[in-house]
Amino acid sequence: MREINAAVIGVGFIGPVHVEALRRAGVDVVGVLGADAPESQRAAAALGLPKAYASFDEVLADRAVHSVHLATPNRLHYAMAKAALAAGKHVLCEKPLALTSRESAELVALAAQTGVAAGVNYNLRFYPLCQEAAERRRNGQLGEVYHVCGSYAQDWLFHESDYNWRVLAEEGGELRAVADIGTHWLDLVQFITGLEIEAVCADLRTVFPVRRRPQGEVETFSGKTGAVRATEPVAVTTDDYGCVMLRFTGGARGALWVSQVTAGRKNCLRFEIAGSREALAWESERPNEIWIGQRDAPNQLLLRDPALVSAAARRTIGFPGGHNEGFPDTFKQCFSAFYDAVASGEWRTQPRFATFADGHREIVLCEAILRSHREQRWVTIGGAA
Repeated sequence: MREINAAVIGVGFIGPVHVEALRRAGVDVVGVLGADAPESQRAAAALGLPKAYASFDEVLADRAVHSVHLATPNRLHYAMAKAALAAGKHVLCEKPLALTSRESAELVALAAQTGVAAGVNYNLRFYPLCQEAAERRRNGQLGEVYHVCGSYAQDWLFHESDYNWRVLAEEGGELRAVADIGTHWLDLVQFITGLEIEAVCADLRTVFPVRRRPQGEVETFSGKTGAVRATEPVAVTTDDYGCVMLRFTGGARGALWVSQVTAGRKNCLRFEIAGSREALAWESERPNEIWIGQRDAPNQLLLRDPALVSAAARRTIGFPGGHNEGFPDTFKQCFSAFYDAVASGEWRTQPRFATFADGHREIVLCEAILRSHREQRWVTIGGAA
């Protein structure tokens, strides 16, 4: 579909998801890079890809690669994104864009200077009914936003023995639950409402200050099905749980709680938006329906059906009503938006995907949330956002 080739960096949980979605979006994937050459070779063979790169320098030197997807541990994002931009490659980076706002601000400036497309994979925007919610706000059906509440809950770190590199501050950053899943919620509600968060007040908790680390690394989400192995204690300072009160531009209020220790919640994002004309509620574990609340008429449950939704939502639907779509489809739609923008030059004006500037704003928010928790007070988001 497009005369552009991509390489995927990182072959853990999310890297193969990128490969599959790129193929579905019509983008050729020329190769992958793992932690070392043998891992690259195993991944390339498993995914049916022609190239197994031995180093990131080899990827950047390959003229057949026009775009790189960064699906590596968080601590590597900044340096890799910077090098890829300098090499003239388009970049689609997993969140967070960097570990500090200083780094992410530098990447925003560098992306503008190099003139290539630069996006962050906030894929949840591309659930069709989240697009529908945003369109209902844009066309006035929602009305003025009064307040937003919601949560993002998982249970994959429920046990003391559950472990992954993400729990370590030096690998993933000082925030974990808020930064890893909370930023998806924060990006999504700002996208839907069109409002920016201007102040936060947070309370965080590390449920397990010591976890039991298996000898050897553990892939994200794989710990629940893996065999029992010998373990060693490891100190943890990152948050298992967080609650954040929010103030939006224009006067709207909000509240978010996040948890990676809520039994039974596998990957559940929920929001409810109260507007002056209607309310909207949606959750990611039931993504093909959205609740529309009315005061003076019956409530509605709108199903994901291209015949029933707006043109904006229809653009992100791949199958007829009743043929459910979910998590993998959001990657396909996000990548389609990214590469459509690459082909048209749209990324320079009004891209539909989350940009490096959006990724930077999320890091500024995270730093404010951490500061609020430590100082136990409201923190205003500065102009740097």
